[in-house]
Amino acid sequence: MIAHFAVFLGFQLIGEVITRALDLSLPGPVIGMALLTVVLMARPQFGDDIASTANGFLAHLSLLYVPAGVGIAQYVDQFDRIGAPLMAALIVSTVLAIGAGALTFKYVNALLGVPDETPE
Repeated sequence: MIAHFAVFLGFQLIGEVITRALDLSLPGPVIGMALLTVVLMARPQFGDDIASTANGFLAHLSLLYVPAGVGIAQYVDQFDRIGAPLMAALIVSTVLAIGAGALTFKYVNALLGVPDETPE
């Protein structure tokens, strides 16, 4: 598990190095995840090897929301000024993310030949 954790951190580090070396506006972890995706597509066995560690991360994903909660608590005094635009941005981005996820799911199912079971 430690070695698999090091793999995830290694891809994040590679992404950070690429981001800083090329002065990109993308976050390093996003580039690292894209590189990991490429490796997983090229070597599916590697995905089987790290699956248990990845599932462990996913089981504790809620821990990643703690820093966001602390940030909100830190700036609570500014919510009277930025509260409405912030809520609008959250609602719109959530709706767009759900829509993008649904459309991606439908597109991938169509590519894989899975029949559409949407109720009419």
